Amino acid sequence: DGVTEVLAHRSDNLRDKFIEIPCSEDYDSHKRFEGCTPRKCGRGVTDAVITREEAERIRRIAERGLSLGGSDGGASILDLHSGALSLGKHFVNLYRYFGDKIQDIFTEEDFALYRDVRQRIQQRIAQVFGISSSAMYLTKPTFFSRMNSTGAKTTHDEYWHPHVDKVTYGSFDYTSLLYLSDYSEDFGGGRFVFMDADSNKAVEPRAGRVSFFTSGSENLHRVEKVQWGTRFAITISFTCDPEHGIGDPVL
Repeated sequence: DGVTEVLAHRSDNLRDKFIEIPCSEDYDSHKRFEGCTPRKCGRGVTDAVITREEAERIRRIAERGLSLGGSDGGASILDLHSGALSLGKHFVNLYRYFGDKIQDIFTEEDFALYRDVRQRIQQRIAQVFGISSSAMYLTKPTFFSRMNSTGAKTTHDEYWHPHVDKVTYGSFDYTSLLYLSDYSEDFGGGRFVFMDADSNKAVEPRAGRVSFFTSGSENLHRVEKVQWGTRFAITISFTCDPEHGIGDPVL
């Protein structure tokens, strides 16, 4: 499958693993924000920021939200910020579609946990890249994903294509993924793969594991197709541009 190296095995319990790589030129075509825009680039993996128990609680939030909808294809998303929820071949706005019933699905505690987890991930990224976490802003899309082996029905289901986050979403400067299920136990396939010129490097998801990286072409990546089972994760994205910042979701 072209993967020559596993950066993080599911069985590993990594405190901090970080690999620095030269920054691409992608950041030069955007406005620079001193003290935030990447000057040091790379990718990291940690199992020491979010506990497995917290990841399970976060996954239950995703499961409850996604139970209201779900894609006909293999990839469903739930965005608590914008309200976007996969439904069949389309998206609906969860908050408009379900209105006050939302209070029966999510609690204040759910949103407080979500916020807390997001802040800890933000602080870890800031620490590793030597920037101030207050210079970073949450940006969109920040969303839950649920992937299974169902065939793609629309282009939204084709999650496996190689891409660069900063090229896809100009606002992205730092990307993170919090995995909410376990590779080889909850699902097969579905590893996260960095595609480097010399080789590919895979991260095997594990509940509570955070993978984070600078969003430019230095981190071209893809997700392998899920072969069986269900893979849950949440993508949490950060920008240095306050104009592209979004707030935490509120009930």
